[in-house]
Amino acid sequence: MHDSVPAQLKRPQYARLLAAQTCMVLFLVALSAFLKGGPAAVSALLGGLVCLLPNAYFAWRAFRYQGAQFAQDIIKSFYRAEAGKFVLTAALFTLVFVAVPPSNPAFFFGAYVATLFTQWLGPWLLRKPSPT
Repeated sequence: MHDSVPAQLKRPQYARLLAAQTCMVLFLVALSAFLKGGPAAVSALLGGLVCLLPNAYFAWRAFRYQGAQFAQDIIKSFYRAEAGKFVLTAALFTLVFVAVPPSNPAFFFGAYVATLFTQWLGPWLLRKPSPT
């Protein structure tokens, strides 16, 4: 027979995903600066931040609770985190286009989409290392 030990689920290592997104933003800013200069780099930075900041907020809010006794709190925190992420994304898009219109919209939206696609690495970045 197996010893019955309750499984303890650990919080995902979302910092790796946020680090990957940060690296993507920095890479795109450097590439934009090299290809088109400073204004394009600023546009890429703004586009990357419009994606990165709401994702960081979501990770911070969504993974506050751990354990089965907090199941309801976990569900509520995910809903609140997703709603907050949506509102923050809309607010940042509005802020950028009203306060600091990107000089190069192609680099702005390109950086936003590339940073967003970095989330596809999530399952790989958040997986647990295999014991050796």
